[in-house]
Amino acid sequence: MILNQLLERLEDEKALDGLFGRRSATLAVAEPARAIVLASLIERAERRPVVIAVPTGSEAERLSNDLKNFLEPSEVALFPAWETLPFERVSPAIETMGRRMQILHQLSDPETCPKVIVASGKALVQQVGPYSKKRKPLQLTLNEEIDQSEVISTLVSVGYRREYQVEHRGEFAVRGSIIDLWPSTSEVPIRLDLWGDEIERLTEFSVATQRSTLEYKKVEVFPCRELLPTEEVKQRAQQLIAEQPWGREQWERLTNGELFDGMESWLPWITPQERVLFDFIGDNGLIVLIEPRRLRDRISDLRAEEADLVAVLADTWGAENTEFPQLHTKWERLLEHNDSPRWSIDATPEGPDSSIVPAHGWGRSAGGEESVVQSLSKLLSDGYQVLLVADGDGTANRLTENMAKEGIELQRSAEPPNFSNPSGQITVGSLERGFVLTNSRLAVITEAELTGRRRTHRPRGPRRKAAVRVFEDLHPGDYVVHEFHGVAKFSGLVTRTLGGVERDYLLLEYRGDDRLYLPTDQIDAIRPYTGGDSPTLSRMGGADWERSRARVRSAASEIAQELVLLYQKRITTKGHSFGPDTPWQQEMEQSFPFQETPDQNSAINSVKEDMENSLPMDRLVCGDVGFGKTEIAIRAVFKAVQDGKQAAILVPTTLLAQQHGQTFADRFAPYPIRVEVLSRFLTAAESRRVIRDIQDGTVDVVIGTHRLLSGDVEFQKLGLLVVDEEQRFGVTHKEAIKQIKSNVDVLTLTATPIPRTLEMSLTGIRDLSLLNTPPADRQPILTYVGEYDERAAVEAIRRELLREGQVFFVHNRVADIEQVAGGLKELVPEARIAVAHGQMEESALESVVLDFWEGSYDVLVCTTIIESGIDMPTVNTLVVDRADLLGLGQMHQLRGRVGRAGQRAYAYLFTPTDRSLSEEAYERLRTIGETTELGSGFRIAMRDLEIRGAGNILGTGQSGHIAAVGYDLYCQMVTEAVAELTGKTSEKPLEIRVEIPVDAHLPKDYVSRSDLRLEAYRRLASAGINSETESVDEVQAEWEDRYGPVPDPAMALLAVGRLRALCSQLGISEVIVSRTPGGFDPGRAEYIARCSPVDLPLSRQARLQRLFEGSIYKDDQKVLHLPIPQPLDEETPGELAIKLSEMLKDLVPTADLADSPITS
Repeated sequence: MILNQLLERLEDEKALDGLFGRRSATLAVAEPARAIVLASLIERAERRPVVIAVPTGSEAERLSNDLKNFLEPSEVALFPAWETLPFERVSPAIETMGRRMQILHQLSDPETCPKVIVASGKALVQQVGPYSKKRKPLQLTLNEEIDQSEVISTLVSVGYRREYQVEHRGEFAVRGSIIDLWPSTSEVPIRLDLWGDEIERLTEFSVATQRSTLEYKKVEVFPCRELLPTEEVKQRAQQLIAEQPWGREQWERLTNGELFDGMESWLPWITPQERVLFDFIGDNGLIVLIEPRRLRDRISDLRAEEADLVAVLADTWGAENTEFPQLHTKWERLLEHNDSPRWSIDATPEGPDSSIVPAHGWGRSAGGEESVVQSLSKLLSDGYQVLLVADGDGTANRLTENMAKEGIELQRSAEPPNFSNPSGQITVGSLERGFVLTNSRLAVITEAELTGRRRTHRPRGPRRKAAVRVFEDLHPGDYVVHEFHGVAKFSGLVTRTLGGVERDYLLLEYRGDDRLYLPTDQIDAIRPYTGGDSPTLSRMGGADWERSRARVRSAASEIAQELVLLYQKRITTKGHSFGPDTPWQQEMEQSFPFQETPDQNSAINSVKEDMENSLPMDRLVCGDVGFGKTEIAIRAVFKAVQDGKQAAILVPTTLLAQQHGQTFADRFAPYPIRVEVLSRFLTAAESRRVIRDIQDGTVDVVIGTHRLLSGDVEFQKLGLLVVDEEQRFGVTHKEAIKQIKSNVDVLTLTATPIPRTLEMSLTGIRDLSLLNTPPADRQPILTYVGEYDERAAVEAIRRELLREGQVFFVHNRVADIEQVAGGLKELVPEARIAVAHGQMEESALESVVLDFWEGSYDVLVCTTIIESGIDMPTVNTLVVDRADLLGLGQMHQLRGRVGRAGQRAYAYLFTPTDRSLSEEAYERLRTIGETTELGSGFRIAMRDLEIRGAGNILGTGQSGHIAAVGYDLYCQMVTEAVAELTGKTSEKPLEIRVEIPVDAHLPKDYVSRSDLRLEAYRRLASAGINSETESVDEVQAEWEDRYGPVPDPAMALLAVGRLRALCSQLGISEVIVSRTPGGFDPGRAEYIARCSPVDLPLSRQARLQRLFEGSIYKDDQKVLHLPIPQPLDEETPGELAIKLSEMLKDLVPTADLADSPITS
């Protein structure tokens, strides 16, 4: 919309005037100028909607984004195609189906109909679901009355899935009067809070914290399925059971009204009549076909590919001679039921009748920035309006300065911009391509075209923060470690009534029949066990646990001595203290095309703080593949160079060195920074030149493989070493790195740290930053683990070819890799197959990989050379033929190479059919199959630690210490041993025991899922205990927000929580409330509280005797016996805890005042 004023300049385009009023017309306009010409046509046309048909999905996305610069963004709609293939057992994305349903609904009402709809050829010919237009969205309005049960049944009927807690689009949850749901077309989930039948509160909420945020007045909820099991659909499916028995499984599921993945593939069989987008466009619409011939050819290819796939699948299903109705209709059928005018736009005129808009783009042949500057000068002198569209404010200022040096004055455009007078202006926007319109005397150029640096324009969409819960993975049957009682089996949360009081306990089972009922307020005493599959259970009160702890503590103290030496060396070594961020640093960071995640920001800030400190940095950044580790390194490297230091980036493979070299060079291009790559792809002479320039300091940034560690590479002023994909370097490489890094800042990046690295970070030897937040559009990778099946491998490759993607086929043996590639060529003759492995000659390997990158091949048969950091967004299928030979981290790294552009990705991990797997290989494959969610790299590394063990952190010995006490406790012991040796007294948190006879627990009907109840108990147990934890009031606010009004037992639990928090402030570690001996007497207190330790100054002791009759204070023992006076309000939950809290507040000074002998 920022460029809307430019449309006035096109009023002199005579070619456009001649189009209006015609039923059919052809216009020739160069591709770069299409967006502005179309925007001008749309603004002047009196028809609505204007449907623009383009050949491919990427072109549709690009055009819709560009149109939003010239038109009101809310008036531009992109009609998406399904991203799945025909007969795939996966449904299209819920958002895709929701957006399609939304647009079809909007078309039925002139009030809501968008002004322009952009659609690809695939989206146009793809059939839409039956009754799509009739399905109205569910309207939810603040303060309006609804029927809760009716809303729930409506959500189920339009494809929403009921869960206990909403974490994904298309889910809803009901907890009492609260309904949470994530609408198919919304970026965020919504919460309704009902008062009776009235919507009292309507807000969005965070998936990570489940807390409400912004308030809404109205929300529209569209279906999240295009094919729904209506009565008509069920009847048709019932008929197909008899007519087409080969598909019985699907027909029966549809007949039963099931919603299942992949059901949309059967839409052509179920739908009574074929409907496509154009059938919904009224006579007042206008259809614009972009490059109609290419559009028609693309549709023909789609139908042919679908027919080929059907032919293959029909044999598999036993439906050889069956005629399959197609999901994609014919080109000729598209416009059969539509009578709107049709205009065509092409790059060149088709004949004498075509109207022409003279225009051209800037192209690659402009000859670099110098000739572009000359062109701009000439255009300005010829009276053109020239506009430069910069990517960000920082670069806009820099470009203004640079152009002024070249003699071109550019004014920063006002808001809104004024383009009425010919001049040179600069504005900030996200236009893909610039253009020159001759008749309109208008030239627009983008920053990328001026500088030659192409940047990905993607919206800074919200990134979803992964929900992190300590007890999320703790299930009954899992092992836990209690600090004092040892290893036990967790048997779940149980509710017990003791002395007439109902409480929740964690049931822990020890060896024999030993059981421990752990009160929920002591939940911090246990932690999940990590360190082996089946540990030996401890015996309660037995000596074996103490012996194990003593043995491990002894080993931990030995390790601690070595660690302390490392620590001392690190903290006594004087490193370089880098300066604060410069304006250039801020400008470079602004050019990052994505929204930083909270984790990323935190890691970036931590790295900068480390660099500005005089101690050498040693930080590990652990984040999953594609979660933004490279950007952290880019910013650190830039900061180092800004301070006059050199930076080295060490990577495991030549291919990754090349890719990083390109990335760093692109980002640093506007600045006087020299980036070089040192790898085996260089000739000997080139390598010598780079090494010489590193020595004399003219190279600022060098990216290289282990060649960087060679003795002949000497840095003049090395300030930062970045180690990428750390898990790929061996011990000898690490020793060489140690020689380099005695006083150099070191930043290590990895998705799956090796156990030893992880251990060094978790025990505090190195600093650790975790990236848990996935990119906005990243989807979990569907992972198949099983025995090798030729048909499955072939089908996987064919499916990927059908959706214009590419495949990695990993075969990790060079000896017969050519033979494997030859076999694939026979099985999939239509695929273009290339081979890549580490023993190839450098130029040949580079050539193959670059050709594959540019789309010249469909399948790359390769070794694990692709494991390290290579970013190829069009590769969405991975096939590994001997997954049993790969490590857990390797498999996760390989899997992370696919699905990097938001597409649904597939990983097929095959094992040989004729061999039995070792127990370790089985465990690895089981883990990778189960751990498919985004951000699971750290979890996989922890599991790898269990399967392999960490050994000694610093030495090579393999120890059983972790298996003996569990990983968390082992880390704690090492940390304590280090603290002891360094003379630091680690303050142990105050152990607080509160026993009070009130019904205080979380009822199951309030929070029914046990992991969430455990988490709620843990949060309450730590609430208010120190300044870093949230208050009990915040915990209560969260419960009310997430689960509704707090019931009495939970209110009593909160009152006990407030008493615990108060005890923490007052330094009291034990409060035991019991009934007064001798039975109930109306004249005296029914309950007495024993509190210790309590330090009462003399003045408070006098106050105690004056106000609380019958109280006893034992000064030598610091014990206070406090009667709780009658009457107690039985109606107030937790009244006993509330009254005791008030008395203690009145009597006992806070811990820091207690030292004074006379405290009033």
